[in-house]
Amino acid sequence: MHLRPLLTALAAASVLLALSGCAVIGGVAAAHGAGRPDSRTDSAPISTSTDLGQADGYIPVGDRVALTDDVPAVTNLDPDLRDALANAAQAAAADDVEFTLVDGWRSARYQQYLFDQAVTEYGSAEEASRWVKEPDQSKHVLGEAVDIATADAMDWLNRFGGEFGLCQIYANEAWHFELGADASGTCPPPLTDSSAG
Repeated sequence: MHLRPLLTALAAASVLLALSGCAVIGGVAAAHGAGRPDSRTDSAPISTSTDLGQADGYIPVGDRVALTDDVPAVTNLDPDLRDALANAAQAAAADDVEFTLVDGWRSARYQQYLFDQAVTEYGSAEEASRWVKEPDQSKHVLGEAVDIATADAMDWLNRFGGEFGLCQIYANEAWHFELGADASGTCPPPLTDSSAG
């Protein structure tokens, strides 16, 4: 078997996993109906995803943002991560691969909402922590993590991201990338899931 078809098949499988994970994690709005999030303050309680706004880093289900968009999900990212993504995106463009995000920086209240939804979905905090971290442990809240939108971008980053410092951190989240490569551009083996570290 040639390597290219195998990589394509693996990328397709990653997309299915990504979509199933995002349906719970980033896709909570779908379960609560459509609606435009309002712009409440960080102290307001969240009862549904429609209580989240752009100021929380919220990106509505089905939407994506570009690395150049002037939205908090992008502008609140750690500058080193943003620079690494921009450099990788420029290189990926030569291969006709475009980077877009379904998640970037998130407010603590948004992260708590996602964790609470995962607890409801999975039945326990322990099981939920395999997919979503609590706010005080989340790299998204620190602006140090992004969730990439498409299978071709995930595949490209898995093959070449280390050259830019970008690594897939969790084996069960093909879409989640952080800075993690060593000086030689080598990424560590992915952790089993987010409860592992």
